[in-house]
Amino acid sequence: MTQENKTEEFTINGEDLIARVKELIRQGNIRRIILKNKDGSILMEIPLTLGVVGAVLAPTLAAIGAIAALLSEVTVVIEKTG
Repeated sequence: MTQENKTEEFTINGEDLIARVKELIRQGNIRRIILKNKDGSILMEIPLTLGVVGAVLAPTLAAIGAIAALLSEVTVVIEKTG
């Protein structure tokens, strides 16, 4: 039996980005988070696995903070397990 992945896409304010990403990570059924700019170019791709813990995510969240500071609007694409 194979699991199908579902994707969702939404646009968010740069200042709300870190809180939203933390919330998505806590959900636990997210396989990957992709951040895109207004032009649709990928800025960052974050693969998430079951073994990801806070210490591993800290540098990633710092990078997301830098992106959020530079952009007023970010498109977030999330890939969920089915």
